Amino acid sequence: MSVVEISSSEEAIKLENKYGAHNYHPLPAVLSRGEGVFMWDVEGKKYYDFLAAYSAVNQGHCHPKIVDAMKKQAETLSLTSRAFYNDMLGKFEKFACEFFGFDKLLPMNTGAEAVETAIKICRKWAYEVKGIKEQEAEIIVCENNFHGRTTTIISFSNDEDARKDFGPYTPGFIKIPYDNTEALEKALKENKNIAGFLVEPIQGEAGVYVPSDGYLKKAKELCEQHNVLFIADEIQSGIARTGKILAVDHEGVKPDMVTLGKAISGGVYPVSAVLASNEVMNVIKPGQHGSTYGGNPVAAAVAIASLEVVRDEKLAENSEKLGELFRAELNKYIKTSKVVDRVRGKGLMNAIIINDTEDSSTAWDICMALKENGLLAKPTHGNIIRFTPPLVITEEQLLDCVSIITKTIETFEDKF
Repeated sequence: MSVVEISSSEEAIKLENKYGAHNYHPLPAVLSRGEGVFMWDVEGKKYYDFLAAYSAVNQGHCHPKIVDAMKKQAETLSLTSRAFYNDMLGKFEKFACEFFGFDKLLPMNTGAEAVETAIKICRKWAYEVKGIKEQEAEIIVCENNFHGRTTTIISFSNDEDARKDFGPYTPGFIKIPYDNTEALEKALKENKNIAGFLVEPIQGEAGVYVPSDGYLKKAKELCEQHNVLFIADEIQSGIARTGKILAVDHEGVKPDMVTLGKAISGGVYPVSAVLASNEVMNVIKPGQHGSTYGGNPVAAAVAIASLEVVRDEKLAENSEKLGELFRAELNKYIKTSKVVDRVRGKGLMNAIIINDTEDSSTAWDICMALKENGLLAKPTHGNIIRFTPPLVITEEQLLDCVSIITKTIETFEDKF
């Protein structure tokens, strides 16, 4: 038994198809190296990365400060479990709480774990603080949400690929339309057992759906009126992606809880977290929730370095500035395009909507053509292409990418 050497993209794809579970449908690009906004495949072809691992690599691939922090800590102490204290976790908790403006942090590993953690905290708060009768707490969620793929989370998903044949489903959730405060107010008035409202400030997997101005602010006000926790899932939209540190910052909203993941580690290590006030977080007592790896020293060191990069390199400011430029430049092309209906987004979290049905292959075909032209992106919901490059991208690089995108789409115009 030996580890094989990969000599071609074709060989790597065959290995995954033979030995791996088929739970993804990736674009056929076999990547072997990354730096900043670029990635290279096995054959050495260079690409602009316009997905950034679903916003996990906001700080760019293999950022030297983050990688160095990981290497140094891994060589010193990698894991203690939470059976003991370690000298890094408290540093991370203090830094992150001050960075985001919360009292307490509960560390986990993945985004889905962070959401599961927030659900547990919300329910416990409902019983112990709000006074809801045990087993009767409900959480309001939004249609077309994406919060992960655990059995609890898919229970309130309407993505049939993620949900079908994985039941029985977990009760305790009420689904309402996204970007609809009237529906939220109605649900809050009709049910006295509502513990929380879990919402993405921008729905990423749904196709970078940006809600109406004032939606988040009004939703938070309604939650306050009904003594309900406002829980913002910022796993994809947070950490400077939309031009602010958190997407809720665009409306000056302070969530009762926020979930973070992805870019909190700069893409080099699994790290996630839930942040909340003392009143909310103090319902968790020893033995009631945890993770062997959650809050390990490497994760703590990596997360501190990742957040320092966001702050020191002014990535939120760069995202806001270049996001406006990206949409403005694409809109010049879209004015006369038959292929693209519109571009939408905030900061460097954007998507284009293709003038075709969700079951068509057009968006996929465009992404395949973009790959051939040196840019990697991926469709979502069939006819939408998401564009989320690392936030370290420069103006010159961004304009080069706009040129690649528009010239590629131009080759599809005759088909419409």
